[in-house]
Amino acid sequence: MQQTHLFEYAVVRVVPKVEREEFLNVGVILYCRELNFLQVLYSLNDERLQIFCTQIDKQELLQNLQSFERICNGSADAGPIGSLDIAGRFRWLTATRSTIIQTSKVHPGFCTDPYETLTRLYTQLVL
Repeated sequence: MQQTHLFEYAVVRVVPKVEREEFLNVGVILYCRELNFLQVLYSLNDERLQIFCTQIDKQELLQNLQSFERICNGSADAGPIGSLDIAGRFRWLTATRSTIIQTSKVHPGFCTDPYETLTRLYTQLVL
């Protein structure tokens, strides 16, 4: 039997009008401390985004989502947040904020393969 590992994940959301509290799921971020895993999967569905909000700068939104990816990877171009340890990067990315890109509350679970779990959650919650 394969060993299971504790993981935490949050859904990445676009919230075009913060005051209305309406959102569109665009990604999932998953962290597994035991396996030193932190990764985000995201996509912007143009049609859904346009129906949801016609006055959004898609290019800026995409740049912000790409920064999530750079921070997860600990890239040198991710600024000071990218230099935090993996747990610190996850906590920073999933911190409560009132901006156009937000994350859900963090949810725990157990998995044997964090990438497979990330892909499954992304498929279920975003696509």
